[in-house]
Amino acid sequence: MYLNLIQIAESFGVSEKVVEDWIRREGLPHTPDRGRLLFDRAQVANWAAARGLAAQAGFLAPETPAFAAGFRLAPLLRAGGIWRDVAAADVTDVLVRIVGALPGATPPVRQLLAQRLRAKGGVTMAPVGGGFALPHPSSRVALGRDSGTVALLLLRDALHLTDPQPDAVPLTRLIFFIAPSPRTHLDLLGRLSRSLVRGPLRDLVVRGAADEEIFRAVAAADEAASGAASREVAT
Repeated sequence: MYLNLIQIAESFGVSEKVVEDWIRREGLPHTPDRGRLLFDRAQVANWAAARGLAAQAGFLAPETPAFAAGFRLAPLLRAGGIWRDVAAADVTDVLVRIVGALPGATPPVRQLLAQRLRAKGGVTMAPVGGGFALPHPSSRVALGRDSGTVALLLLRDALHLTDPQPDAVPLTRLIFFIAPSPRTHLDLLGRLSRSLVRGPLRDLVVRGAADEEIFRAVAAADEAASGAASREVAT
């Protein structure tokens, strides 16, 4: 699995400039590709482990993150909903509508988030390849454990980004999320990114499955993640 510069910076919780400095000074493994930088996930994880860096978050998170036992995607997706036939030009408006129904948040918080989403650079798109991306607020928020949302947006036309994408597949499927806290943001980012690289959620979205089928698959994945985390704690 290859990651881009934005995804690596997200995972380490640093700026893109810091990642570029690591390339020059610390030998961070990377692959130049048509004017952009790509990073092999396994190579980066090994590089980080050798230096004692806290890289096991976001796109570099382990298969069973610490929050898996008590944090479920299914309620978040039902809160955010599945939005079909969205025009690329209307993506920001839809994100603002999703924030307007953010559970567990007060009206002033929702208004602040909406303003941030509309601001220049207010949304990080985080493309993961295969026509998928994980848009989320560029600035972290601490909403509390009862808040947060996940929404699936299926676009009728391709969304064009200024930032490099991992491949040449048109971007037409978005999973927008807002996590309750900065820590769960990284964990949620990692779990969603893995689900879009492989697994039933990706397959269902690609073939255009019905809403309830997608909801059931996410709920089943929650149960599997919870069980795996419980077994890991027991050992």
